[in-house]
Amino acid sequence: MTDLLRSTTLRWAVGIALWSVLLALTMFAFIYWQTASYLREELAETLRLEVRAAAADPAATALRVDTWTAMDPHARHYGGDFAPDGVRRAGNLDAMPKGLPRDGDAYRVNATVEVGGRSLADEIWAAALALPGGGTVVIAHDTDDIDRVRVTTLRALGLGLLPMLALSGIGGLVLARRGRRRFAATEVALAEVMRGNLGKRLPVGGRGDEFDRLAANVNRMLDEIEQLMGEVRSVGDAVAHDLRTPLTRLRARLERSRAQARTVAELHEAIDQGLAWIDQTLAMVTAVLRIGAMEEGRRTAFAPVDLGEVAAAAVDFFEPEAEERGVRLVLSAVGPFTVHGDRDLCFEALSNLIDNAVKFTPPRGTVRVGVAWTGQAIEVAVEDTGPGLPASEHEKVFRRFYRAEMSRQTPGNGLGLSLVAAIAKIHAASVSVRTSEKGGCRFAMTFPNLTIEDRTSSTYWTASRKDPLVNS
Repeated sequence: MTDLLRSTTLRWAVGIALWSVLLALTMFAFIYWQTASYLREELAETLRLEVRAAAADPAATALRVDTWTAMDPHARHYGGDFAPDGVRRAGNLDAMPKGLPRDGDAYRVNATVEVGGRSLADEIWAAALALPGGGTVVIAHDTDDIDRVRVTTLRALGLGLLPMLALSGIGGLVLARRGRRRFAATEVALAEVMRGNLGKRLPVGGRGDEFDRLAANVNRMLDEIEQLMGEVRSVGDAVAHDLRTPLTRLRARLERSRAQARTVAELHEAIDQGLAWIDQTLAMVTAVLRIGAMEEGRRTAFAPVDLGEVAAAAVDFFEPEAEERGVRLVLSAVGPFTVHGDRDLCFEALSNLIDNAVKFTPPRGTVRVGVAWTGQAIEVAVEDTGPGLPASEHEKVFRRFYRAEMSRQTPGNGLGLSLVAAIAKIHAASVSVRTSEKGGCRFAMTFPNLTIEDRTSSTYWTASRKDPLVNS
């Protein structure tokens, strides 16, 4: 019983029934008000006309009053012709009604009337006018017609209220049950999700109403949750795998050194190797924590950053390594290109892209770094002449711990490009990869939110048109 009282179905049904009753009461009240007002006005106009006609000819006033009272077989017409001292000269009113103004307008008053030889106290509508010589003529009518309208209206309301309440309650139950069925299907689907079945989705009808839109939004949320849970599982597996390798090596090396080391130098060498593997593990954990922090948007110390200057600094930093590998590193940027962001994070993202490009570009190859305008945004691009990536891996390389087949034999943990994607996200920028014209890869970060001065500068537009990297 308690569940029934708390159910939405019952509340909706009761609410609809009460609302219907309120509408019915309002409608009946309006009908009664209009009808009663109309009858009162009609009766008042009749009394005004009759009393003026009776007072127009004082010699025929008594005859006019008797004619008014005699023309109604139901004894609803009353009247009186009274002398200046109040004595009745004609009519069926015993006395002049108390408090009745003699202005010819109709008023509801109490009076004593003579009906069938008996004097009765009754409430009547009456109009009175003064006659020459001090007399008064009164023309009146009973209130039964208006009272019958009130009684009939109340009776109709009473007879129709219960059926209307029952029908509106049934209609409310039907409508509420239809909504309840949709909620029940939603509850079943959500119960499946809570039991761990993240592939379950809410039913979406074809009406496109509020329920369908809500279900579609919840389904999109579940899609995102399922994707995030999948990424969490894959990240956990990758972290466990990548941690196990250096820790296993460290344990084996320590055991071997404890058993085989004969000199302090050999022991120091084992310790140094173990520290290197520990540093590798700590670097990976730190990178994961930094990616998580940036994806949550915890870095908010933003300021104007010149991406052209950041690109120049990154190219200078990697120039010695590129020369050592026999790779030509080229910068193409005419700036400044100012965005709102974190300079250190922008430098780190660009450094990761340049480091990968230099690492996978063969000797006598070229790595181009360019900063230029693309529409109303600034694009930072790194293009190499290395082996490139298959198109099927273009979207995968930004996942945590993902490593393409060709990079599995090179040092790294698969977090560099994930870090680039996280930095781009915190700057409301986008990062993409495609195959360059010379067969290598072209990574690009596109930054929005440009200043007006940047957008209107013709120097920058000219530079972007001349840049072969951006227009390729």
